[in-house]
Amino acid sequence: MQTNVFVIGVLALQGGFIEHVNLVRKAAESLTNKSVEIKAIEVRTVEQLDSCDALIIPGGESTTISFVAAQSGLLEPLRDFVKVQKKPVWGTCAGLILLSNEANATKKGGQELIGGLGVRVHRNHFGRQIESFQVPLDLPFLGPDAQFPGVFIRAPVVEEVLATEGVTVLAKLPGRVDKAQSGVSQATVKDNSGDIIAVRQGNVMGTSFHPELTTDARIHAWWLGEVIAARSA
Repeated sequence: MQTNVFVIGVLALQGGFIEHVNLVRKAAESLTNKSVEIKAIEVRTVEQLDSCDALIIPGGESTTISFVAAQSGLLEPLRDFVKVQKKPVWGTCAGLILLSNEANATKKGGQELIGGLGVRVHRNHFGRQIESFQVPLDLPFLGPDAQFPGVFIRAPVVEEVLATEGVTVLAKLPGRVDKAQSGVSQATVKDNSGDIIAVRQGNVMGTSFHPELTTDARIHAWWLGEVIAARSA
């Protein structure tokens, strides 16, 4: 049987990259397609990026990731990877910010974005580090009634869909959240305002929350399935 190798890169300039690498490897073990081999690598150079079939941009500090990418000559290759080559890319928290076409509440002087998602995000929408929280999320793309532990740490939110077509809202946080004032704690939803916390446009996906800060590999497994399907299309 011929084995198809997929190289999944995780941008490793700052933030939770090793957690994503570990969950990609865990998710790969659950794949039923035995003709597929998943290889997860950390990406710090253009050469490493060029070897990737798909890429994850982790949570962290979006301004720092953007600055380091620019200084290391990765920013333009990342834009090419996303918007010209149109390879599958997934950004979590800071990664969502970087993959958005516009961002509000940036630091003084703004920041460079990679782009690719026709949305505008608001940085730190859910508050400061001490206001981090965890809440069960309904994620229809994982299946009916599927709930996932959503970890929100200084998380952005999609405040406006800019593209006239092509953007799919994958999940919303249905309402204001009551949360503790320190640490990541359980939270409860109080109303139905519906903040957009997961979107997709073509090859690009972004989530406000941090799947990599859980032990749950279901989103990673689902995304790997999408990556494999994209090559077969």
